[in-house]
Amino acid sequence: MAKTKGKSFLGEFELMVLLAILRLGDEAYGGAVMREIDRRTGRSVAGGGLYITLDRLESKGYLKSRLGDPGPERGGRPRRYVKVTAKGFAAVRESREALLSMMGGLETMFRNS
Repeated sequence: MAKTKGKSFLGEFELMVLLAILRLGDEAYGGAVMREIDRRTGRSVAGGGLYITLDRLESKGYLKSRLGDPGPERGGRPRRYVKVTAKGFAAVRESREALLSMMGGLETMFRNS
């Protein structure tokens, strides 16, 4: 996450992960997040990269995780569900505002390309 004048901005993949989690709500876990990103962006996500990012976002206070009940479909292992915190939502909002500000006035350029 880049910092400028006291503001922190999420990296592209961090932002995608947090947005996918927000979209999935209470059903957000690793596999679902990977599928949501792939479905909406066409970007294939490696599990290892996702879990490293989830750990990093949790250590920054942008998400919280909890373990679900163990299930037979996962060999008895519980799913790790994740939820965006208020701090994470604020980071998404700041990144959105920065992107919109940078794109302001370029609408015709994007329409004509």
